[in-house]
Amino acid sequence: MSKAILLNTGWTFTKEGHDEPVTLPHTWNAVDGQDGGNDYYRGTCSYARKLEKPELSDGDRAVLQFDGVAMTAVVSLNGEKVAEHKGGYSTFRVDITDALHDGANELIVSVDNSDNDTVYPQKADFTFYGGIYRDVTLHVVPAAHFALAENGAVPVKVTPAVTDLAERRCEVTVEAFVVGAQSVNFTLDGQQTSVAVKDGTARAVFTLEHARLWDGLDDPYLYTVTARLDNGETETARFGCRKFEIDPQKGFILNGHPYPLRGVSRHQDRKGAGVAITKEMMEEDMALILEMGANTIRLAHYQHAQAFYDLCDEKGLVIWAEIPYITMHMHNGRANTLTQMEELIVQNYNHPCIAVWGLSNEITAASAVNEELLENHRALNDLAHKLDPTRPTTMANVFMLEITSPILEIPDVNSYN
Repeated sequence: MSKAILLNTGWTFTKEGHDEPVTLPHTWNAVDGQDGGNDYYRGTCSYARKLEKPELSDGDRAVLQFDGVAMTAVVSLNGEKVAEHKGGYSTFRVDITDALHDGANELIVSVDNSDNDTVYPQKADFTFYGGIYRDVTLHVVPAAHFALAENGAVPVKVTPAVTDLAERRCEVTVEAFVVGAQSVNFTLDGQQTSVAVKDGTARAVFTLEHARLWDGLDDPYLYTVTARLDNGETETARFGCRKFEIDPQKGFILNGHPYPLRGVSRHQDRKGAGVAITKEMMEEDMALILEMGANTIRLAHYQHAQAFYDLCDEKGLVIWAEIPYITMHMHNGRANTLTQMEELIVQNYNHPCIAVWGLSNEITAASAVNEELLENHRALNDLAHKLDPTRPTTMANVFMLEITSPILEIPDVNSYN
């Protein structure tokens, strides 16, 4: 059976030749990144720990999962580079089975938040913290298992479509991505079906009659679908049945009713901790936002922790989720915008709270609207629609952008700051 081992303790942090023991989550800019002086340390530091080889049966795989390393990470095991990830806000995974030695192994993560021209963000009014600031987990899975994709994609993907609001009918498509399995058994709301696997995917469609809708703050109801393999391996996914519409005259519409959005923009850091925040801190943020009477949050300007998206699902807040393509277009950064958009969507697809995918923020503040900028946005827009045809794209424009600019024609929805 699969198991997950949390690896947040036992790390040695090295900065400019100085070592200290640390426990994750950790950022080296918790203090110097908070005075607004833009003089915080940006460079390369390392994290190291011993990793005992887990007990592996024939066919088992060992996969490391990093929930957030800012900004670029190079992962090495026993002196061998096993992964590199560019982007400080999303999950990535690496299969280390074949690189493991018997007994103790040396795991080193080299982390870099220095100024460069390829990895976003590089110019903005917030700190680009460095560190392993979210959990690290070792997953041990049997030969037949739910896929642990390198890009952090969810192993069970759920697409609910409310086809009849009056009758509250919801068609729910469930896809499970698996390795080494022949069939998947799905269970949802008392319904059960077994589906054969084809090309690594099992797909089932359920109909929920008189479904209980995810209805914002009033009733953020969540369903859970369970996927099970023949060997007992199980994955669950939560989702909500809801219908979002955006009308130029009527505004935002939730489940057929006008639902004016009033809320805040949230960054993920706080004084004294930087971005290495706890779930309790996230819950406190949520409580404050709800106390204000907000029903929406713009999660600025990057992918936030899964725990916070979960809170938004549970509390019924409507979310704008975006990538850190911000302020300044970088000629060498196009590939990174696409990678970060892909990771944002495949990792957060199931969250009913998310209403729109944000392509960029105030990108024309320090960049001309030229063909290269337009092409980058078209590519992002196309990718978002390919990965998720159910949600519209949006863009936050800086206030001085002319309303005749061709960039406004690219996303489905526009906003001005």
